[in-house]
Amino acid sequence: MTGRTALRLRLRLPAPWSYINPMTEDERWMESALREAEQAKKRKEVPVGAVIVHGGKIIGRGYNQIELLQDPTAHAEMIAITAAAAGLGSRRFDGCTLYVTLEPCAMCAGAIVLARIPRLVFGASDPKAGACGTLFNIVQDARLNHRVELAGGISGDQCGALLSEFFASMRQSGNGGKD
Repeated sequence: MTGRTALRLRLRLPAPWSYINPMTEDERWMESALREAEQAKKRKEVPVGAVIVHGGKIIGRGYNQIELLQDPTAHAEMIAITAAAAGLGSRRFDGCTLYVTLEPCAMCAGAIVLARIPRLVFGASDPKAGACGTLFNIVQDARLNHRVELAGGISGDQCGALLSEFFASMRQSGNGGKD
């Protein structure tokens, strides 16, 4: 076999990295939101995390802090929106995408509309409070002055598993998850 034939044979073999299923950009950013959710879990909060991305950078991040702050509005999305507004120096979020591990509730969906966030990506659907397609679809309601591009189910199994494990642990501990 000549050197030229050997080279051709080597080129026909699939590259080792071709077996890897590359993550989409949305999945990569959702990984950051999942890390935020892990922070909530460590603090015995419902593990929901959110990040807001603008120009390829995270400009706001948050995780649920309802119990810590004793504030029913301290949802991951609300904290991320507040942080991003401070970073942008604006209440309008042109060119931003919000990634959150759980479908936003009505309060958060309303805040997303008011912030004019153009795109929302969420992981797990919320059958009890989801206001972005499950129970309601506030972010795409034609009666409002802003509609959001919506992508649901991104890393949904992973996001849902984190929540399921948390609530199973709460039930098992018998103390509502508090030590």
